[in-house]
Amino acid sequence: MLTAIQGTYDHGQIILDEVPSIQKRMKVIVTFLEEEPEAKKKPRKAGSLAGRGSIPANFNEPLDDLSDYM
Repeated sequence: MLTAIQGTYDHGQIILDEVPSIQKRMKVIVTFLEEEPEAKKKPRKAGSLAGRGSIPANFNEPLDDLSDYM
């Protein structure tokens, strides 16, 4: 069984965000996730991709490849 719980590593200790439901001694694997520096985190602007894509006029037409099945 795999259970994932988020937590924080601080000065040699791992502090879990919640108590696991497991009641017996088990082996664990710890994976460290690197955080991006604050300078790289830019909020996404809503509508920033507007006008960059298009839908062809025949988008809703049946596909010829599937005509044998219809």
